Amino acid sequence: MADVKHDVIVVGSGAGGAMAAYELTKSGVKVLMLEAGRDYDPKTETPMFKRNGEAPLMGAGNVDKDFGFYDATVDGGWTVPDEPYTMAEGTEFLWWRARMLGGRTNHWGRYSLRFSEHDFKGKSRDGLGADWPFEYDELAPWYDKTETLVGVCGANTGHEDMPPSSPGVLQTPPTPRITELLVAAAAKKEGIDLAPMHRAVLTAPKDIRSKCFYATPCGHGCSIGAAFQTTTSLIPLARETGLLEVVTDAMVRSVDTDDDGKVTGVTYVDKKTGKDEKLSARVVILAASACESARILLNSKSKKHPNGLANSSGQVGRNIMDSTGANIGAMVPALRNRPRYNEDGHTSNHLFIPWWGHQAQAKGELDFPRGYHFEIGSGFREPGSSVAGDLQGYGKALKDEAKANYGAYIGFALRGEMLPNEHCYMEIDDKVTDKWGIPVAKFHWKWSEHELNQIKHGLETAKVIFANMGADVGELPTPEEAILKGGEIIHEVGSTRMGESPTDSVTNQWGQTWDCNNLFVMDAGVFASNPHKNCTLTIMTLAMRNADWLATQMKQGVI
Repeated sequence: MADVKHDVIVVGSGAGGAMAAYELTKSGVKVLMLEAGRDYDPKTETPMFKRNGEAPLMGAGNVDKDFGFYDATVDGGWTVPDEPYTMAEGTEFLWWRARMLGGRTNHWGRYSLRFSEHDFKGKSRDGLGADWPFEYDELAPWYDKTETLVGVCGANTGHEDMPPSSPGVLQTPPTPRITELLVAAAAKKEGIDLAPMHRAVLTAPKDIRSKCFYATPCGHGCSIGAAFQTTTSLIPLARETGLLEVVTDAMVRSVDTDDDGKVTGVTYVDKKTGKDEKLSARVVILAASACESARILLNSKSKKHPNGLANSSGQVGRNIMDSTGANIGAMVPALRNRPRYNEDGHTSNHLFIPWWGHQAQAKGELDFPRGYHFEIGSGFREPGSSVAGDLQGYGKALKDEAKANYGAYIGFALRGEMLPNEHCYMEIDDKVTDKWGIPVAKFHWKWSEHELNQIKHGLETAKVIFANMGADVGELPTPEEAILKGGEIIHEVGSTRMGESPTDSVTNQWGQTWDCNNLFVMDAGVFASNPHKNCTLTIMTLAMRNADWLATQMKQGVI
């Protein structure tokens, strides 16, 4: 394929890459998409209707299937065969790779919360981290377009941490569960409000997709397209234009440049043959995920770019952030032995606890700078390999006790904002390569006091809310014990940060690298901060906005 020329090569088929390809092809631009993983068709491959009882160990996770036997990720996870990564001494970091068409959109929780003005301008407020190079109001219309295209259910609440969508954009949210209403009442006693979770799950049919009928876990994948993933929406819609070509099993080795340092195309390894292939194009877009895109750039050295491509600032691989994470839960006595009924809904929380502490932080009442939220796990879910409660006894009495506890356990998952620090970054390990001879990423990681203080506050707040429900969570762990590992929430961002200046950032606000005007990054690597909300909606919104800008630049002959 060395002689094939395309307008744009997009590396990656997940949230950023697929949205960029969709927007560009709709604008008449010919796109070639490269995906490092294998082809995947959710309509024929997803184990959507499989039940835990049909799986080994009642569907429990294992080293090959971290999120359960029927998780939609087919060839990826924390460990990927033939693709190692390394860590500095004292570092614990987990790097999730999807390695399938559609990338992480086949796996994510589909939480779709907008970032707010608070989130974009954190440094202006507390002097920490970096501001984004634009205002919320500039992005708001693009959030509307993305939510409409993707299909997000939820509701405008007036909550200060949840900017409203324009009228008619959001689809109707599902009805709250009894358990969530109980949490809402308990949190209200502390002055904390719950709100409908915004989620990329269709509650009304849209384009080529059907609405959710609340029957099977979203994590299995969704053959009807109700749970958003690019393989059932953006990619087939882009293909309908006739302008998108997709090549899978294409592991990009480098972005190539000419003698002047300008990008000319990419070199990738065809994983089926093991041979290198070269492609040329007017523009290259990296959307391979934050750390994979940074790895490609750092491996793309040349005479003009001796420290890696687009790295004249030395910021490629720096500023990596994940979300903070911690779990806490308890069996709620008031929920024991309640009548059985189907309360599946879409298989995640219908209500959640948004961050409520902006005003307290403004008054200096908290010892950490940024916010967090709680996602609620509860309800009559399909039984798995474990049972809630410290059960004792044998035989029928034990079974009766397990039945009494069914649906009575409530868990909170804390997801919070992390600030960038000098100890969290990636580089290239010059001693280790993957199966195809490509040098691997080496990670460095250390949580700061900001994150640990935040976790401590979250655990203590959760304990009070559980006590209001009559539940005892027991003795709290220390923040160091409770906080999950770096990368474990799979929200890593910031490795190719955008900014106002080429001296301290990798791209401008359009994802265009300062060093090469025909090289773009359209994944979470460009994030200037990592608000406590899931990053995927904002990845797609930025990709839509920036691809629209790119298409205009190309039509005008600027690029």
